[in-house]
Amino acid sequence: MNKWIELLAGLILVIGGILLWALTLGNGFWDFGTAAWDLIKGGVLLGILMFGLLFILLGISDLRK
Repeated sequence: MNKWIELLAGLILVIGGILLWALTLGNGFWDFGTAAWDLIKGGVLLGILMFGLLFILLGISDLRK
């Protein structure tokens, strides 16, 4: 992938994950209140954040070359 696309995709995923987390804090649109949904939401959120961080790290390593 292009280094700038990796950085942009990573930033979008990290910012999107943070916004998703902020929306679910109160009575957000994903606030279902059950433990199963909380587990799924947490897994999706962590997955998005990890992919974002991976893309950022790949983009930074490509910039160093």
